[in-house]
Amino acid sequence: MSKTITGFSKFSKGEKINWLANNFFSDKEQGIKTIHQYWNSNEKLQQIHDEFIENTISNFYIPYAIAPNFIINNKPYTIPMAVEESSVVAAASLVAKFWGTRGGFKAEVLSTVKIGQVHFMYEGDFTDLEDYFNSVKTKLISSTNSITQNMRKRGGGILDIELRDKTTELDNYFQLHVTFETMDSMGANFINSCLETIANAFKKEDIQIIMSILSNYVPECLVRAEVSCKVEDFFDINPKHFAEKFIQAVNIANAEPHRAVTHNKGIMNGIDAVVLATGNDFRAVEAGAHAYASKSGRYKSLTNAKVENGIFTFWIEIPLALGTVGGLTKLHPLAKLSLDILQNPSAKELMQIVAVAGLAQNFAALKALTTTGIQQGHMKMHLMNILNQLEANLHEKKVITDKFQGKTVSYNDIAAALHEMRI
Repeated sequence: MSKTITGFSKFSKGEKINWLANNFFSDKEQGIKTIHQYWNSNEKLQQIHDEFIENTISNFYIPYAIAPNFIINNKPYTIPMAVEESSVVAAASLVAKFWGTRGGFKAEVLSTVKIGQVHFMYEGDFTDLEDYFNSVKTKLISSTNSITQNMRKRGGGILDIELRDKTTELDNYFQLHVTFETMDSMGANFINSCLETIANAFKKEDIQIIMSILSNYVPECLVRAEVSCKVEDFFDINPKHFAEKFIQAVNIANAEPHRAVTHNKGIMNGIDAVVLATGNDFRAVEAGAHAYASKSGRYKSLTNAKVENGIFTFWIEIPLALGTVGGLTKLHPLAKLSLDILQNPSAKELMQIVAVAGLAQNFAALKALTTTGIQQGHMKMHLMNILNQLEANLHEKKVITDKFQGKTVSYNDIAAALHEMRI
């Protein structure tokens, strides 16, 4: 059997699975069984999933959970999260409860501008190019009227087009830098359609269009979330000391890129989980967030903390290009349900909710790191993962959990204890 193939996309799902099983499964029967186990019994729903991407053979499930008791701008929220990492949802829920008794989270959208660019090469005189751009700028915008009509009715559309000289970075390289307002839509398809139309209208014999594409770096699509309380309310024992330790932990993430990467990864644990649960593009959000963390020229923390006039404040500013209409937000049943759970927010409200989820996750991590250590919270979930791998029953899980309460666990220790129980 050949392990390479042509015309694979034209195969039926069954034919694709058989080819895969015959060439790559060490246990053909078990492999096919696993694939079938994760099919949705609702044929219509399975078809929706099959048509999201090409060459689908099954569904890959990750847990879908909720974190209740968030208070954001004095409004209660239960936040849906799709994530497989241990402790993320538990940590978010604990932090929601902690800050719920201290005034909750405050959040505001600072700006919502999104960016797209037409990249092109030009070897002629810059003054001639500038004159040409100025003469056709209005035409470039009007060329997109059929695409932007509905968006303009909702208050969005193209905000501006700039000609940018990038020849100091690359010989003969210029761009049309286009800014957009896309309202409740993330707007990727809208932006890219506009850009391609603009590029066609801008074409000229001495202008070589290279590509037209939106940017996932959106530093002007920015949201801020924060929490604050009196220092004496920060911690039960020696609150001033632990507030200072917490701030130093953030300062270290600003000073040391190795720490900043892990610090920000923890933030994205919360953010990605909500972005994924609502049918948004977590990869675009990740890329934009990490680029923003590097805006100073060095990779730094996305969060900051301070004590001023006896008040502890912890906040995040992060670019988030999100949508509540279009894409999977209305197509994926669980994404629709997530937005329903969130009380059908606007894109701006969703930006605030997602930023809060990231801030909460970071607060949980830093609080653990500067007090009991990070492993205490992880051990319980790690223990359960091991017990599930070893196929422990409910009675065995209870006995082993009690036995290893508060202890560092390893696979070998748990396996030995379980073996002893089963003798």
